[in-house]
Amino acid sequence: MSELIELEQHDTITQVALNRPQAYNAFNYEMVSQLANHLTALAGDDRVRGVVITGRGKAFCAGGDLKWALNNSNGPAAAFHRLAAQFHLAILEIRRMKKPVVAAINGVAAGGGFSLALACDFRVMDQSAALNQAYTSAGLCIDGGGTFTLPRLVGYARAIEIAAFDKPIASAQAFDWGLVTKVAADGQALSEAMALAQDLAQRSLNSFAWTKKLITDSFNTSFETQIEIERAALEACAVHPDGQEGLTAFSEKRQPEFAKY
Repeated sequence: MSELIELEQHDTITQVALNRPQAYNAFNYEMVSQLANHLTALAGDDRVRGVVITGRGKAFCAGGDLKWALNNSNGPAAAFHRLAAQFHLAILEIRRMKKPVVAAINGVAAGGGFSLALACDFRVMDQSAALNQAYTSAGLCIDGGGTFTLPRLVGYARAIEIAAFDKPIASAQAFDWGLVTKVAADGQALSEAMALAQDLAQRSLNSFAWTKKLITDSFNTSFETQIEIERAALEACAVHPDGQEGLTAFSEKRQPEFAKY
């Protein structure tokens, strides 16, 4: 099987590169299956404290490979059914992962690439890169969790505008709207994303995991339920070695030294 997804290990950070540059890293079934499998493995690897996703070549990801779907022997609907199943596994692994996932948007992120970037916890974008939801211009609707993440990042009115008119979103606009965490000089999105992930790796991974879960799940719970879940999570953090080290460091007026496990 060709390596459509390439992994590089940098200390405790794993770089995941979409490696189909001749197609602007558009997903076919083989590629998205490899992505889902790798993310599942990384989620369960205690040696990994962060993941950075980027694209080889000029694009981050152009989304689903429409030519592949159109040439499917059972038709495009069947192709999208299979493709979305694997793509959604990858998205769920990102959202469930108990460690930070950073998108290094080195070029256009369109369609599924747009949804993939939005699913990540943080996004660093090259100045000349652009975001395109792209689905509606092809007569399709957004998938990959984009209809969940987009309105939560920018609000309903802006989300429906992005979906309806599908105008390219330049880096400055993406930053102003809260779609990206940081805009980097051209060619620097990956290094800036790696630096961000390495910064997070020095912090409490247990604290991050709980916080990510609480914020993600908050959209599906009532306020009363959420604060009870918060209380239980706070207690769990307090007895965890990271919590004990953080509290001790605070009382001793020093920087905490969290275990790298």
